[in-house]
Amino acid sequence: MVGDDRMNKLFKIMWKVFKVLIWILVILIVSVIAVQRFSNNKLTVANYSVYTVVTESMVPKYNVGDMILAKKVDTSILKVGDDIVYLGNSGSFTDKIVTHQIISIDDNNGVRMFHTKGIANSIEDPIVSSNQIYGRVVCRLWILSFLSKIVSNQYGFYFVIIVPAVILVFQIFMDVVNSKKKSD
Repeated sequence: MVGDDRMNKLFKIMWKVFKVLIWILVILIVSVIAVQRFSNNKLTVANYSVYTVVTESMVPKYNVGDMILAKKVDTSILKVGDDIVYLGNSGSFTDKIVTHQIISIDDNNGVRMFHTKGIANSIEDPIVSSNQIYGRVVCRLWILSFLSKIVSNQYGFYFVIIVPAVILVFQIFMDVVNSKKKSD
């Protein structure tokens, strides 16, 4: 009997910790996406931004749907081989956020110009100036990429977002009902 009480208390504590962690995760993901969407990718959180890969230009390094983390850096530290995120301003790149690799750098009178291209592309992008660069890619966010790909599927969205949300709301409702019964 005493062992059962301890197990029940332990289970309740573990369940509460699990709920808090899920809510923190949901709040963080929604916050990052909201900052990215509502600021049109102009705001960063501690100089970091999250972007979604939308083309196959960087396959096999980054696939369509992958989410990447980029850090705003001083462009003087960028080097050949770095993957950067920038805002295109000419040709078919105009007003598009692009993630490509630096293939060479020109330094003309202290002004750095970057030659970039997607690793799966055969031709170079239009030249990129320092003021176009949002940041250097730090890493691919494996978990967010996985979740993004699942959520973009209708069934995945249902089972990853809707079902857990309903369970959490139901659990909150049950907690309220149980606490009301205890107080009566």
